[in-house]
Amino acid sequence: MGGIPDDSLWYATALIASLSIGFFAGATYARDFRRVLNVNPELSPDDDCKMVLVVRTDLGMRTGKIAAQCSHATLACYQTLQVDNPVLLRQWERAGQTKVALRCSSEDELLDLQAKAKSLRLCARSIRDAGRTQIAAGSRTVLGIAGPTRLVNQVTSKLRLL
Repeated sequence: MGGIPDDSLWYATALIASLSIGFFAGATYARDFRRVLNVNPELSPDDDCKMVLVVRTDLGMRTGKIAAQCSHATLACYQTLQVDNPVLLRQWERAGQTKVALRCSSEDELLDLQAKAKSLRLCARSIRDAGRTQIAAGSRTVLGIAGPTRLVNQVTSKLRLL
């Protein structure tokens, strides 16, 4: 009978399946890579990176409370960067994980800083307190900002050290 041999049919099916898998894997990788570039297209391998923790001083938080809220902000930024910009996260880790604590005087100032950071496509995560100890529930306490140092400085250069 003059049909297609079974082996040829199997190889053709395997070839089509392999090409399809390769195409979809490549498309997924390219989409993820473009997403990373879109988060911070200005990032170069030589850029220093840092994380800034902006603490509201008008709330009167004690030292331990500030430390806990800064820890929450650090972790929130880290988790966000793991998903949204792992390249930046690796650069920050390799550069020594620089963190700087700064002060701001109000929630309005904190929100303005967050908006400016987001406009520069920086990672910006604000922390709201649960209200179990010193601070009213839902109060924004700390803003974490992470990214290339030159961009972070555009947002925070006028703030004073905590």
